[in-house]
Amino acid sequence: MRKLTFVVGTGRSGSSALSRVLNAHPGVLSLNEFLASLGSGALPEGALTGEEFRRLLVEPNPVFETMNRSGMPLPEFLYVKRPGRYATGTTGIPALSLMVLPHLTDDPDGLLDGIEAQVATWPARTAAAHHEALFDLLAARFGRTAVVERSGYSVQWVPRLRAAFPYARFVHLFRDGPDCALSMSRHVGYRTIFLFRRIQELTGVKDFTELTEADVRSLPPDLAGVLGERIDPALVWDRELPVEEFGALWSELVARGAGHLAGVPAPQRATLAYEDLLDRPEEELSRLARFVGVEPLPEWLDAGRALLDGSRRGASRRLPPGRLAALRESCEPGTRALEAYRQRYQVS
Repeated sequence: MRKLTFVVGTGRSGSSALSRVLNAHPGVLSLNEFLASLGSGALPEGALTGEEFRRLLVEPNPVFETMNRSGMPLPEFLYVKRPGRYATGTTGIPALSLMVLPHLTDDPDGLLDGIEAQVATWPARTAAAHHEALFDLLAARFGRTAVVERSGYSVQWVPRLRAAFPYARFVHLFRDGPDCALSMSRHVGYRTIFLFRRIQELTGVKDFTELTEADVRSLPPDLAGVLGERIDPALVWDRELPVEEFGALWSELVARGAGHLAGVPAPQRATLAYEDLLDRPEEELSRLARFVGVEPLPEWLDAGRALLDGSRRGASRRLPPGRLAALRESCEPGTRALEAYRQRYQVS
């Protein structure tokens, strides 16, 4: 198995740009939104046959299909920008095709065909072992020596990933709290996540599979409306969602991430601040490259610097003073948790 690293974080932290930077390195297999694409079922218990694992990779993500069907595709959905033979309205878009494969190749359909043909013949084994074999397959296909998976909204995955891949390394990527929260508030995916979390708070369910018809009937119509097979975009975009609520979400996620990573052995964990990446790209990218197991090639450092865009840095400072103060206050718990983590473990 090649060296494996997971970049985890809240999302909206420059993580998509980081995937593009990593993908530009000739030694890195950049798995863009792999975990997000497969969803909560990515690591089922017990053994899976090759055919069962194949289905796990190709069955469309139901939440993402609903967003496509509703005319609310995430900007991260690469396949819908350059569609192939799959479509939400007919076949459904295979989970692996939506964001992972178009990041690696201009022919995601052809690559998926090759993956399916091989995976279906694999023997029964754990999901983790199947994933390792898939990573090896793709790394060999593209001539890469290190594997880096990066998904947004992924800090909650750390315990499961540690259990499945105890040798893996973790990079906690984060961004200035107010800027990150403001970006969340303007992103269709995070606005939808916010509404889903509100539904869970009102009904008391931890998983939407637990929702009963009575639960749905108990919800206000504007919240019940986001649970259908098609969502009216106005229910997501036209409601007032205070930006400080996203600040509280950011605080919760970064504190949770710091807590999870505190249990990872020191040689297997690192942090990366988006602002440091903008300020010192060569230094930070060199540190990242060595951590994931590749050399910081000069031509790659030049390419990486060109792919980083700091134009949205400091966007929160353009908010009205009162709103900015409320946002900063909601982000303060997360800021303190990050600082305490970095001081305690003396991480850069």
